[in-house]
Amino acid sequence: MAGSLYRCHLPPEAASQTVEERGKWGSKKEFILSVAGAIIGLGNIWRFPYLCYKNGGGAFFIPYILFLVACGIPLFLLEIALGQYTSQGGVMCWRKVCPLFEGIGYASQIIIFYGCISYIVILAWAFLYLFASFSGELAWATCNNTWNTDSCVVLNNYNATANWTAPVNATSSVIEFWQRRVLNISTGIEAMGNIQMDLSLYLLLAWVICYFCVWKGVRSTGKATYFTATFPFAMLVVLFIRGMTLPGAFHGIKYYLYPNPARLADPQVWMDAGTQIFYSYAICLGCLTTLGSYNKYNNNCYKDSFYLCLLNSGTSFISGFAIFSVLGYMSQKQGVDISLVAESGPGLVFIVYPQAVTLLPCPQVWSVCFFTMIILLGIDGQFVGLESIMTSLSDNYPSQIRKGYRRELLLMLICAVCYVFGLLLVSQAGAYILQIFDHYVCSGPSLLLMAIFQSVVIGWIYGAERFYDNIEDMIGYKPLSLIKYCWMYATPLTCSGTLVFLLLKYTPLRFNNSYVYPWWAYWIGWFLAMSSLTMIPVTMVCKLAKGKGTLWQRIKTSSRPAGNLPVVTKEMASISASLHVPDGGQNGDV
Repeated sequence: MAGSLYRCHLPPEAASQTVEERGKWGSKKEFILSVAGAIIGLGNIWRFPYLCYKNGGGAFFIPYILFLVACGIPLFLLEIALGQYTSQGGVMCWRKVCPLFEGIGYASQIIIFYGCISYIVILAWAFLYLFASFSGELAWATCNNTWNTDSCVVLNNYNATANWTAPVNATSSVIEFWQRRVLNISTGIEAMGNIQMDLSLYLLLAWVICYFCVWKGVRSTGKATYFTATFPFAMLVVLFIRGMTLPGAFHGIKYYLYPNPARLADPQVWMDAGTQIFYSYAICLGCLTTLGSYNKYNNNCYKDSFYLCLLNSGTSFISGFAIFSVLGYMSQKQGVDISLVAESGPGLVFIVYPQAVTLLPCPQVWSVCFFTMIILLGIDGQFVGLESIMTSLSDNYPSQIRKGYRRELLLMLICAVCYVFGLLLVSQAGAYILQIFDHYVCSGPSLLLMAIFQSVVIGWIYGAERFYDNIEDMIGYKPLSLIKYCWMYATPLTCSGTLVFLLLKYTPLRFNNSYVYPWWAYWIGWFLAMSSLTMIPVTMVCKLAKGKGTLWQRIKTSSRPAGNLPVVTKEMASISASLHVPDGGQNGDV
């Protein structure tokens, strides 16, 4: 087999030293839990249930499954298998299979870096809510606080069926806690205001936790996931059972799943399904490649990918029951239509659910359970992103970073830099800045372009058939042929169509559908987006400039796999099997 044949040219001592330097997962469970933690996050809780409700209920599963089959599963398998076959992280794997497109790796790591700076602020908010839950009375359940205004009302003190009328311009105590206490939000991004000291300390706490989850590489990352990846599932089950036993729960479930096929005629429904797949599967970021690179060479990554994709989508589906059962209870308790309490994004986590727990017996207990789940879901994705960055750096500069305590010190430096930049997100204008990062960097066109590049490089330049042979070399059989044709046709065409639609339907970003950003904020957003994507053409130009011969010769040379990685044939596989060469594929498979 290809990896095994090339390993036989290495001295056993050198091979074992390389394995010890880079590290491996302690067990198959650590890999499964790490990937599950990376892909199952806030998108499953605050985005999928709302999109399903908004876009036709049960009918939404039609475009969702189509995008899952055409893009989600093929790209998921591609990244896991690529990391496992090359035993390299998000940058070096592309240098091995197609040096001309090494910039894909650099682009993905920049996107992860931006994501590490921005999304961790959600953990700071969640920590504030968690610690505020340990009190005799929930702070957002009253109007007797210093941040409350005269128009504050406590919504759980009334029922609309009793002809209760809210004061003019009234705002709920939950919204005032979120906007005036947590965010202390300013009038716009141009009014930065002060850094909020309590949030800055919670942000520091989140970074300290993430640091110690990653500081020893996969040895610490794998062990941390035994708790961080499993506890949220336990909490989700608890919330699901509790939600389903509430009065009005099935009223909420009906809104969640009742099929409305007419919605499928709206192109936006299909766009929402596509973006949800990219949002929740962590594809095109290099994280999956990094996690796969610590697998044993003969791990069945094909079967793992299908199980993990099923787990991810299944979690999204079940979380909808947990969320909408509570929303149905809120609707019945307050006597309002469920459309008035159903929200997506931070509004669901930090407004709707805190409002819901105030209606439950022992609200402090349910609040602690919910925000503990949110924190652990966020920490999983955060430290996997950090591990991806550290793996890419150590793979590029192994002799400089993998000595002594250099890795730990470099990780501390990265965390410190991210924390300093993150202080902008806990200022009074932090919510506006976070939306800029989310809209321009970590979703939408950036990830779609990355998906197009990845599928084209593997499907057409490196060769889908050759990559199929590589996977067969690792797992002993070829995957379903449909996956290969997805890499070649379905994925790039689907992503290209989605990208064109998004560009044609482009509208300037707004905050809460009302605040219009100043012109320079949009330029900052596009700069952040292009700073990652431009790494692809810049790297291509550098590679071609260093080459020799005509332009066409340079293109062909730099498009070949590094080390002339061969196409595996059945004859080679049988020769390798007869030699009884041990499989491991750490250094010689490319």
